Parts: sequence; C-alpha cells; structure tokens
Amino acid sequence: MSQATLRTGRILLVPLADEHLEDEVELDSDPEVMRYLEGRARTREEVERFHRKRLAAADRVPGLGFWAGSVDGRFVGWWILEPPQRADQGPVEGQAELGYRLLRRHWRQGLASEGARELLRHGFEDLGLNRVFAETMAVNAASRATMASVGMRHVRTFHLEWDEPLPGSEHGEVEYAITRQEWLRSSARP
Repeated sequence: MSQATLRTGRILLVPLADEHLEDEVELDSDPEVMRYLEGRARTREEVERFHRKRLAAADRVPGLGFWAGSVDGRFVGWWILEPPQRADQGPVEGQAELGYRLLRRHWRQGLASEGARELLRHGFEDLGLNRVFAETMAVNAASRATMASVGMRHVRTFHLEWDEPLPGSEHGEVEYAITRQEWLRSSARP
C-alpha cells in the first residue's frame, strides 16, 4: 500500500516527493522553526540529506511516511506518520509517530492540528493502527498544545543524551499518545 493523498477542510496532504525539496529548504532554514529540534537553521546540504531520509520513510511500513501540506496551492509544511525508531518507543507493528513542521507564517492558524487530526483519522481508520504517539521538548508549549488539542495525552517525560544540548533540554522530552479506542471514543462525541 502506497501513501494516500489526504484532504481536510483547508489542507491538501500529498506524499512528500522530490518536487518539495525547495519547500523543505525554506522550512528548515528558519532558525525559529528549528528551535526545538536543532537550535539552529539547517544548511541546504543537511536538508538534502534529511529529504532523502524522509522519502525513504515511506518504504519502511506500507502507508506511512511524510506528507507535504498545501493550502490554496501553497506549501505550508509537512506532517508525518512513521514507525518508531528507538527501542523505548515500543513495537513498530500497529504503532506510528505523528509529527508536523510548518512554515512560521502559517503558525497559530490551526493548521498543525487540522493536519494532525487527518493523519490520526487516516492512521486509525485506513491503516488500522492501534496507537499513535508524538514527542517534543518539554519546553515546546506550542507543540504540546497541538498534541493535546487533537486528543493526545501526556504519557511520559524522559531524557535523551545530546552531544550539544539545546536550551531547555534539561527539562526533558515529552511523549503524548492516543490509542485507537481513545480516538474512537473522542471522535464519536457530538
């Protein structure tokens, strides 16, 4: 099963492709966008390397991967559902990690939540996932608010080892998650 094209009220989500590289360069070259990820903008060469890894994610588990999101034909960011990569994240089967990254000019418009809700729906209804989780730095209040707004709950706070710790990393990382049963209960509400 290849990645599906998805739609929300405002966003068209298409499988990430080579045609999105320049959009990814713009996205990752903003130090504010990368603040809680690397603490600095990425170089073009770094983005090209990550682009290849993002494309390869679609080959690891059928139906999962990265989606480029656009509103009115303009790139706004990307969303992911990808299999767990670290042992502490749990089993790969039936589980995926949710993520999102938006151009700064599209922040605070509800787009991150809107795209995330659609990926949760897709993951649970179309792909039959049992659990979806997301992670961010504990100090990333905006991302945590997005996770909570789509029905995810705080599961744990944990610490990773960093070669070059970012400001705030001493507070750890957080994991939020939602199960298929929790999602079904919340989506059944009037």
